[in-house]
Amino acid sequence: MKLSVTGLNHTTAPVEVRERLAFDPLSLPQVTGELRTLPGLREGVILSTCNRVEIAVTADDAVNAREAVEEFLARVRSVERNWLSPYLYHFDGREAIRHLFRVAASLDSMVVGEPQILGQLKAAFETAKSQGAVAGVLETVMTRAFNVAKRVRSETEIGHSAVSVSYTAVELARQIFGSLKDSSVMLLGAGKMSVLAARHLERAGAKEIVVTNRSSERARQMAEMFHARVVDYHNLHSALPGIDVLIASSGAPHYILKKDDIRQVIAARRNRPMFLIDIAVPRNIDPAVNELEGVFLYDIDDLRKVIDQNRQGRMQQAEEAERIIDGEVERLLTRLQERQASPTIVSLQQQLENIRASEIERLRSRLGNLTPQQEEAVEAITRGIVNKIAHAPITELRRQTTGTGGPNGAQIVEVIRRLFRLDS
Repeated sequence: MKLSVTGLNHTTAPVEVRERLAFDPLSLPQVTGELRTLPGLREGVILSTCNRVEIAVTADDAVNAREAVEEFLARVRSVERNWLSPYLYHFDGREAIRHLFRVAASLDSMVVGEPQILGQLKAAFETAKSQGAVAGVLETVMTRAFNVAKRVRSETEIGHSAVSVSYTAVELARQIFGSLKDSSVMLLGAGKMSVLAARHLERAGAKEIVVTNRSSERARQMAEMFHARVVDYHNLHSALPGIDVLIASSGAPHYILKKDDIRQVIAARRNRPMFLIDIAVPRNIDPAVNELEGVFLYDIDDLRKVIDQNRQGRMQQAEEAERIIDGEVERLLTRLQERQASPTIVSLQQQLENIRASEIERLRSRLGNLTPQQEEAVEAITRGIVNKIAHAPITELRRQTTGTGGPNGAQIVEVIRRLFRLDS
């Protein structure tokens, strides 16, 4: 059984690519169910966030799994595979485990130490479980990844100084305006990112926080949390002239605000500047808006540059987290190899015993009538031969899969199964 991860993230693909690959959360159960039906795949989990799209699978063959997943991703997202491939990375075996551990511990995040990714990974895992798409090696790896992330957070301070995307958006607005005490800020969307942004806006002393969302009930609940004003989603455009800063993080699959919309808003504001921060993927605001005078539009990739400037303070903690992950990867590999070796040892012993018994039966007519002592001698001699044949491969299997014989346990298991034809 081979573990493989195929995906792209904020380091390999710009936001305009990531938004084309991102999955609507409502579609993930169906798509995950479709993934598990691909030939040769045993398990599968799809993780889709604003900064990454990844598919982790177990399969009979890692190379075929890569091919199948790439083709699947291109097909379900309606893009050409040749266009998609250059943005993708692939990890197999040990490196796949290490990657999943790093993702869960937020070491692979745009904001190292941010806590949201662990919840997103758990949600992806639960979706896969609901579709019957995890029930083996991948389930073991994912469950361990959650525990590793918890250990990293408890044994390091990597999350203590993490700068979230929402925090960075608010800080960028404060830098542009000098202060937010005279600014009206609108949050377009009422999800987790908006809640975090609202919390930072409240601390930053924003004059007014305005909330709008497709679900008026969700907008009302959020407004109550932060003493904000609610604007009906359908009245969004008419409310914008009174807004100085807009932070967009809606889950809409298309542009909500286009260039002509903002041109009219700026005219109504009599060319007073307006600051737009689009942290949604897919993006909520047409990037052509940046061509307008008096409009400052930042997307999530622009925020990444600001975040990178604040990354140094977390690097020491990240190094300690990496050491924890390296140790956890080795421990899990040993467990998986041991689990893989046990049925192979049993199968080998059974195979050799079947051969021994069938050969005695085949030659019984030529042996004639044997006394009980002779029968016992034949049994002892043939069992002794079988045990001597099995001793070397079983010893090597156990040595390789207890961590004392190097990293080749899985390969040794496969070679022995092939040599003795245990899968036939």
